[in-house]
Amino acid sequence: MSITTEKEIAMSVIGRPREFDRTEALELAMHAFWRKGYLATSLSDLCEAMGIRSPSLYAAFGSKEALYLEAVEHYARTVGTAIWDRLSCGPSARAAVEDVLRAAVRSLPASAKAPAGCMVALGALSEECPGDIGATFKRIRLDCLERLRARLRTAVSVGELPETVHVESLSRFYLGVYAALAVQARDGATKAELKGVVDVAMRAWPIHPSSG
Repeated sequence: MSITTEKEIAMSVIGRPREFDRTEALELAMHAFWRKGYLATSLSDLCEAMGIRSPSLYAAFGSKEALYLEAVEHYARTVGTAIWDRLSCGPSARAAVEDVLRAAVRSLPASAKAPAGCMVALGALSEECPGDIGATFKRIRLDCLERLRARLRTAVSVGELPETVHVESLSRFYLGVYAALAVQARDGATKAELKGVVDVAMRAWPIHPSSG
């Protein structure tokens, strides 16, 4: 009886998917999706990148779509937060917006650690993605827009920006600059070239009459 039990235990261990660090696997999946996009990233690509087999992937994440959505949210919480949280810092709204764009210049070009571009800014724009993927990207991008609106509204209320400033247009303008940086970084623009874009964009900042 004991021999049979030992064999059963041995077979159970052999057949069981190997354990792995779920957070680390999610990070690796995020980079795989970030590099190739949802449709072009195959299940084999994901398993190879994460160092696991498909049964483990399905057991931990449910499906490719569910894994992608979780990878997008992980990107927003980590890479995105490191950039966009800068909006709440700085001595002024102008300094905060500039800090966001300069942080983007440092992080968007390809490096040994990450692909070029922004996974959220560029995600699901040219792909026919299933389910909630498109809506998830839109929600995160609109959240960035609302954060810009809030920072600029505050700047108007404290007199940093003139009351004549159209907050909606200015918010969309600087979000558009960020998106443009992401596209150009994906196309191979250097940090110096992206810095030049930011320099020009910040010259478009409205000048308060009292400081003119």
